[in-house]
Amino acid sequence: MDMMEALMAGGWLMVPLLGCSLLATVIIIERLWTLRARRIAPFGLGQEVCSLVARGQVNLFWLESHSPLGGVLAAGLRNARLGHEQVRSRLQEAATAVIHDMERFLSPLGTIAAITPLIGLLGTVVGMIEVFSVIVAGDGASRTADLAGGISRALVTTAAGLTVAIPALMFHRYFQRRVEDITVRMEEQAGQVVEFLAHYPGELTLAERHEGDRDGDRLEADGRIAPRVKPS
Repeated sequence: MDMMEALMAGGWLMVPLLGCSLLATVIIIERLWTLRARRIAPFGLGQEVCSLVARGQVNLFWLESHSPLGGVLAAGLRNARLGHEQVRSRLQEAATAVIHDMERFLSPLGTIAAITPLIGLLGTVVGMIEVFSVIVAGDGASRTADLAGGISRALVTTAAGLTVAIPALMFHRYFQRRVEDITVRMEEQAGQVVEFLAHYPGELTLAERHEGDRDGDRLEADGRIAPRVKPS
């Protein structure tokens, strides 16, 4: 049985199952691309920020554009003069926004994993109702095709629902775990910066070079404009 025959055998309930399958595929591909640890919380960024602070200057614009973790650390550094409690508070608020963004579309994916078996079960019930209707009518022998169609719908929709639900559930759990791992990595690096600021004896100098820069200029981490490279 090919795909078209399966759709025809399953009846109209295959339409929502097919829609759920396409939506789940799009969400899975998008989340695989988005939830990359090196993009959200690259290793070594917290240590690099500590080194920049020790040198007396850190570019907040560069830090915010570096990664979501960089935006979290920049939010904390902006409140460094207000005390460590304010720094921790701002770090938590910024991290909450990043975590919320990482969890985007996970709820719809979990919903798909939950409802597709129920849609398949509904197809089973509808198919069996048709089968018993034919039997009750007393002419089951002459309507073998209707009996077979009802049984086929019962089996096809159930199989289709489970086929969509199983990978959707697996990827939902996988993405939840990845969000947790990235969150732990963010907490570790943010903790490094907070600990460093708590023992930093000097005055923190912050730079924000993003307005008035020349077109094409690239900023270094410490706020300087990177030298232009002449094309060969």
